[in-house]
Amino acid sequence: MRFLGIGNSNDLAAMYYGLVQRGHEVRVFVRDPQYHCVYKGLLEFSDNWERELGWVRAAGYDGFIVFESASDGETQDALRNEGFQVIGGSAFGDRLEADREFGQSALRAAGMRTARSHTFRDYAAAQAFVRSHPARYVLKEGGPDAVRTRSFVGRLPDGEDVAALLDHYHAQHAHQVAAEGTVYNGHVVLMEHLEGIEIGVGAYFNGEGFLSPACIDFEHKHFFPGDLGELTGEMGTIVSYRMSERLFKTVLAPISDQLREGGYCGYINVNLIANAQGLWPLEFTSRFGYPGFSICEALHLDPWEAIFAAMAWKNRLVFDTHPGFAAGIVLTVPPFPYPYGYAQLSKGLPIVLSAGLSDSDRAAIHFAEVERHQEQLITSGVTGYLGVVTGTGATPSLANARALRRAQGVSVPNLRYRNDIGERLERGGDWKTLQALGWLE
Repeated sequence: MRFLGIGNSNDLAAMYYGLVQRGHEVRVFVRDPQYHCVYKGLLEFSDNWERELGWVRAAGYDGFIVFESASDGETQDALRNEGFQVIGGSAFGDRLEADREFGQSALRAAGMRTARSHTFRDYAAAQAFVRSHPARYVLKEGGPDAVRTRSFVGRLPDGEDVAALLDHYHAQHAHQVAAEGTVYNGHVVLMEHLEGIEIGVGAYFNGEGFLSPACIDFEHKHFFPGDLGELTGEMGTIVSYRMSERLFKTVLAPISDQLREGGYCGYINVNLIANAQGLWPLEFTSRFGYPGFSICEALHLDPWEAIFAAMAWKNRLVFDTHPGFAAGIVLTVPPFPYPYGYAQLSKGLPIVLSAGLSDSDRAAIHFAEVERHQEQLITSGVTGYLGVVTGTGATPSLANARALRRAQGVSVPNLRYRNDIGERLERGGDWKTLQALGWLE
């Protein structure tokens, strides 16, 4: 088979590398020059993806185009209209993720209740709203330049901590405007804070219907164990393809018609809060999640090429998976989650794997910002996001223990990772609570 990968920063590099290892032809286009070094020496790259379309088309039904981000939907729609087999999303999917209110309205149209959310075009307006409507809020930013580490979960019941942070952001931006003429190109979102258990449900949509089974996931977004530190996006996750049926029927199945009309083809996930009052959707991920794709892969009996073919060819609606759980642990080096000083602190460091790691252990290490230089694997990229290590087991704790053992076999200076992935599911009681609420069949 032939695969053309298109993205901004080569986020699916480990997936592409696996396809190459299994004998497929892969070419990758990376839009951001800062990431051109990622997987250098390991993958074949193209500097113009449009020139590769003839190469893809020549493969017929064995030619696929894979898009990484939720920002090229219009291009994907156009390529599908030209007869290409495209896996990724659509323009409709892009809007579901980028425009929070649009995504929430799509869920309401499918019959779900949503938490109160307010969108503002500048920090001052958001701060004024908090001061006039005191409450506990979650602050996020949207738009093309949104930075995850600027998200903040307020702790004070009057919202004063969120208001103070918005005041800081407003002053910071005013200084940037004065110094550089920078214009704020995003938006500020304030969501009502909800108590409950955070859980996601995701599945693969083939343009007409969903493949089965759906998966459930429990993300750990804070940098440090115990959910302390920065909101990084994801430092580790527990995934399972079992007991997802009720969540799927409640959340994803009702949006099938909208996805079909929107030309969507790819993986889609909804993040939720579950409590005694019901389910509360937070946001869409209208693309492959990372490191989610690697963690899901640990439970796949069918390889990615078989799942892509099932979506593109629409010849089956079921793929095979292992029972139990997969744990993913994100490996980083300084200064992650920030890019500042990476070249001085960690870029170019050698990565060495323990001789005690088996072939299956090594296959469970999915590297991200790395390259091969003179036969030596070294750190690469922009932020120090080294990759994700996975493990599987009958329980979250067993899966995490196996992932931790593999992480200990990766040697690179100043390696950091969380060691508590999935702990709150078992010891914290989240799994039993979700079962008691009836969401895990």
